[in-house]
Amino acid sequence: MADFEVWAPERERVRVHVDGATHELGRGPGGWWRASIGDAGPGSRYAYVLDEDPTPLPDPRSRWQPDGVHQASQLYDDSAFSWSDSTWTGRLLPGSVVYELHIGTFTPAGTFDAAIDKLDHLAGLGVDLVEVLPLNAVDGPRNWGYDGVGWYAVTHNYGGPDGFKRFVDACHGRGMGVLLDVVYNHLGPSGAYLDRFGPYFAGSNIWGPSLNLDGPHSDTVRRFVVENALMWLRDFHVDGLRLDAVHALRDTRATHLLEELAVEVETLSTHLGRPLSLIAESDLNDPRMVTAREGGGYGLHAQWCDDVHHSLHTALTGESQGYYGDFARAGLTGLAHVLCRAFLHEGGWSSFRRRSHGAPVDTRRVPGHRFLAYLQNHDQIGNRATGDRLSATLSSGLLACGAALVLCSPFTPMIFMGEEWGARTPWRFFSSFPDPALREAVRTGRIAEFVEHGWGEAAVPDPNAEQTFLDSKLDWDEPRREPHRWILGTYRELVALRKANPQLSAPWLEDVEVEVDEAARTIVLHRGSLRLAVNLGGAAATLTMDAPVTGVLLASEQPKSEGRELTLAPESFAVVAL
Repeated sequence: MADFEVWAPERERVRVHVDGATHELGRGPGGWWRASIGDAGPGSRYAYVLDEDPTPLPDPRSRWQPDGVHQASQLYDDSAFSWSDSTWTGRLLPGSVVYELHIGTFTPAGTFDAAIDKLDHLAGLGVDLVEVLPLNAVDGPRNWGYDGVGWYAVTHNYGGPDGFKRFVDACHGRGMGVLLDVVYNHLGPSGAYLDRFGPYFAGSNIWGPSLNLDGPHSDTVRRFVVENALMWLRDFHVDGLRLDAVHALRDTRATHLLEELAVEVETLSTHLGRPLSLIAESDLNDPRMVTAREGGGYGLHAQWCDDVHHSLHTALTGESQGYYGDFARAGLTGLAHVLCRAFLHEGGWSSFRRRSHGAPVDTRRVPGHRFLAYLQNHDQIGNRATGDRLSATLSSGLLACGAALVLCSPFTPMIFMGEEWGARTPWRFFSSFPDPALREAVRTGRIAEFVEHGWGEAAVPDPNAEQTFLDSKLDWDEPRREPHRWILGTYRELVALRKANPQLSAPWLEDVEVEVDEAARTIVLHRGSLRLAVNLGGAAATLTMDAPVTGVLLASEQPKSEGRELTLAPESFAVVAL
């Protein structure tokens, strides 16, 4: 026997097709329709029929769409999977190193099982938490994941729900937690049937229809989000969620959806006896995101910090277009500021937005581990016209300098897949919708976006082309060749150094000091009695430390030291003890 229920508050009749037979559902309180069907069970295919519409629709809370997002759902039994992680106690975000990956391009096969075969590489690197790009059911065979429409279902492209559970179980077996990227700010453009069932949407944003979080019937819509989040954490044993673009969530209620989510997740964490993390992607530069609820914040555990990325990117590349402008003008002084305070825009003018932006972080009370810092991520590579990584333009020395600044910072460091060996493969925007008109709209829209910014039409890869997707897959032969082997060794040593020295993982921003020399292009980051000295310039540079150098813990090129003087080769770094 199986119970079927669906929310359709404005419908007069709801039926369900189950394995070829049609059954009536009874209306219950709150707009829910329900029925128990004796001969249905795991593996049964089913779809809902609303009023007299002849087209059966998949379940909005479907756990499995084996034939795609337009076809019938399949009943799925969570209890049937045999977990081996009963002793898993979780991973705290503070002190962790995060690794972001996309299942479809992480390996040549692009499946969960293929990704499991590479987990020993991540464990050897020193990764604590693996952050996986969205896995929701999506229309088409390839996608970044942000066009998902079946929020409760794992896409069949990678291996379905059991495949994801095997991946999580395998990560836990190697001592690594799993973070899942989830998208609650919009649905994809193909296969989103929520509006047929009820008033799920209210307005739109730049990506598509946005959820009804504060209008009539919004109580149930909010539960749709909260229960989805709890499902991943509870039923799939996931250790945390990365919440995509929370600035696009329109919610005018007294208790914001993010705070409501934080409360529910803390309750589940207490029950499960393991830490569960919520990490926001936010463009607001609003410290309330990561301020504890006791301090008047939303109570999220961390957020991505693009200001750190932008400061590092402009310092390393010299790029100054678009939103990089303010960071380029701020120079190394701006980089020093964000290494101590997280945000560059903390209430002052943002030329890109043409208005003031942000608010300052209380560095005495908000620890740095609540901000994820990164040299690269899927957005900052994939949303470039050609999907080029830093390795396409920077020397190995500068790549190592950037890695040192991230991994010796007071923030939670995140590495994007392949970055650790200076991968030369691009990571491009790709999708593949069955509808030809939608494919053309995606292609022309992508080209128009970059032509406006000075790229030629021919330079923008067609996102629909299979080759664009294939070109984005990692080349696992690279780490065996130079200079990739050297870069990988440097990343491993930096991660190990961070974990071996509590002064490097200390999160208190008020204790961080940074000295810069704009002309010489040098940076000295103070971490207790340790100093990270970085020379981004093209000539050797001699820096004067604030105390005699007693030892070199790690260096990309062996520096010369005498007393308080430290001489660095061009484009190199050294971590020294005073």
